[in-house]
Amino acid sequence: MNEKKRLAKKSLAYKSVGIALSSALLLSPLTTAAQELKTNSTSPASNTSSEGLTKLRSLSLIQYKGSTLELGEHRLLSRKDITQEWDDIDPDYSPDKSIEAVKALLSEQDFEELFPYRLGSKEWFKVAKGKEYFKEDQSDYFSYANLMQAVQEVSNLKIKISTRTGSPSSQEIVRLDKEAKVETLILRSDDFNSDENKKKTLETVIVDFGAFLKEGFKKDRKRELAAFLANLSHETGGGWAGAPGGELKWGLFWNENIAGRTGVNMDAFVDPASAKLFPGVSGQRYYGRGPIMLSWNFNYGLFSSIIYGDKNVLLQTPDQVAEDGKLGYMTAILFWMTPQEPKPSAHDVMAGRWKPTPAEKAKGLTPGFGASILVLNGLEAGLGEVEGSPVLRRAGHYRDITKRMGIDITDEKIDTLNMKPF
Repeated sequence: MNEKKRLAKKSLAYKSVGIALSSALLLSPLTTAAQELKTNSTSPASNTSSEGLTKLRSLSLIQYKGSTLELGEHRLLSRKDITQEWDDIDPDYSPDKSIEAVKALLSEQDFEELFPYRLGSKEWFKVAKGKEYFKEDQSDYFSYANLMQAVQEVSNLKIKISTRTGSPSSQEIVRLDKEAKVETLILRSDDFNSDENKKKTLETVIVDFGAFLKEGFKKDRKRELAAFLANLSHETGGGWAGAPGGELKWGLFWNENIAGRTGVNMDAFVDPASAKLFPGVSGQRYYGRGPIMLSWNFNYGLFSSIIYGDKNVLLQTPDQVAEDGKLGYMTAILFWMTPQEPKPSAHDVMAGRWKPTPAEKAKGLTPGFGASILVLNGLEAGLGEVEGSPVLRRAGHYRDITKRMGIDITDEKIDTLNMKPF
């Protein structure tokens, strides 16, 4: 396949990814700890298993009344506040242990050998020289060091998501900086505290991003890292059949939606429904950037709020996601760790926290890499490892990385054949 055709094919693939990710977080209510009590409910939300969320919540949160802060306002917390309102701070999930976690699972040498053509590497410079996308000052965007720094920084963050029962769009999200012991209200829908909604129960879940790569047996933590890198490698892959070194060596090659970057697609990717809360900035476009092709104004605004405590940082300068590899990895980890009702998080799937309900089993959903694919992109349901299937390359990357890690995945369901979306 010549380069022009590969670029066109890649553009279409990235467009599909953007559609799949555009519903992330803001427009989807999150799984709740309180639903554990609703065992007789027949609503779609009740199909989500709460068993895997037990460590993510505190019983006191069932009586949580919502934040007293105004949007964007901060509050310094006491130790008692953190214990009662944030399920405490787990020392196992601290930033100082995060780099150790990565090194224990995959060495830098193994990483280098798995991704020799990653964006900004020596091999990338050789093949990119003279191409329209070449940048003389391109940094090693997907470097091992950037990955470790991203894991370290997200480990300092928790978020608390509260949704009014029966009103999925009525939502509030609070951010906790664990080191500073400061919480910030980063999102509240206009109707969250309406007279009608105040009468409704709050369903709340806490996500501790420090749990990334730190839960389960070592083999499960290796599988999680392998699944994370395999999915990102597919989304950013630049390889093709017959590519030098093999198609799988070209993972992590791109970090921007090609059509968006080149101007073929000049859409600003500003969703009218969320424009009041996360207004697009004149002259900026929110097309796919980074390891997960972060798309749409609401995702840029929300991830900016989680990372910086300020929605405006990435709304004003979305190009940062493609310029800073550490930041790019951070957005991917945040997405990976956050459940979106009715889906569990990809982390819970790979760490063994998610247990499929009878309704999920009826859809063919089983723990393993295949389920993680459907968390990220439900459009790839029902696909085997056959020529032309996007699952073929995802699974190929997963096999390649787990082999390097010495993990046996013989009995694991790694495609989506006979599986329906969550």
